[in-house]
Formats: sequence, C-alpha cells, structure tokens
Amino acid sequence: MYRIGQGYDLHRLEAGRPLILGGITIPHEKGCVAHSDGDALAHAITDALLGALCLGDIGALFPDTDPNYAGANSLDLLREAHALVTARGYAIVNLDTTIVAQRPKLRPYVDSIRQALAATLSLSVEQISVKAKTKEHVGPEGREEAISTQAIVLLLRESGGTQD
Repeated sequence: MYRIGQGYDLHRLEAGRPLILGGITIPHEKGCVAHSDGDALAHAITDALLGALCLGDIGALFPDTDPNYAGANSLDLLREAHALVTARGYAIVNLDTTIVAQRPKLRPYVDSIRQALAATLSLSVEQISVKAKTKEHVGPEGREEAISTQAIVLLLRESGGTQD
C-alpha cells in the first residue's frame, strides 16, 4: 500500500535572524520568523509525512502556542513525524522538495541539505530531491519578504505497524 503526502510552508524573512533550510544554516542577512528555528523546508517535509498518514499538519502535532517548541530544532520535529511513519509500518520511498527564494542563491547548499535530510530520515541521498527556484522578483518570495517550500513524499507500507 502506498501513501502520498504533500507539504507547504512559508515564512516571513527578517534581518538578523539565522536562515536555516533542511538543517543547514545558510549565510544571509535575513532569516525566517517562526516559533521554532524557522526551517521552512523541514516544516514542509513534516507536513508531507503527516499528511500521508492523515494526521493533520505540523501545527496539530507541534502547536506554536506550546512553549516547549519555542526555538525548537525543526529536524528534531521532523524526526518525531518520521517516527510516526515507521511506527505505522511505512517507509519513505522518495522525497521531492522545492525551495522558493529570490536570494540567497541556494544551489551551493543543495547537496549539504540533501545529506542532512538523509541523515535525519535514515535515507540515502538518492531518495531525496531538493530544488531551488526564484520567483523572478514577483510575489513575497521575489521581493525577498518570504521564503516558501513544498514537499511531496511517497510512503510504502512495509510491515504491520500500529494503525493506518
């Protein structure tokens, strides 16, 4: 049995904050505004995993009203969502992601992001795609007001697990 999940996230950018994508801190004068560390890519992947299991979104599992998640490492949250996947007997077949940001240029960081995600999710790098796009100076991403991310995951049921 297969399951497909789709995730999306968008964060405003603000000067003086760290820019973290897929667990990698990227040098830039702006970073994401968020309750956690603001890793929009990890958030979209978490949403994709939860969506594939019909468990809602990241806010249902890790509410931004809970002080325990203030400044949380988003890769830790992603690991928790992945644990739900494996507990239900599913495994990730592949993960396809897109980051939309006018700046900084992200191509130099794509391989590091793929490696960090692979380590977090116990996958091979070949199972993870990370693409970076600009918005040609259109919209909030194009005006460098925000960064958005998208993720699609394919799960395959491997074993009994706890429930569907």
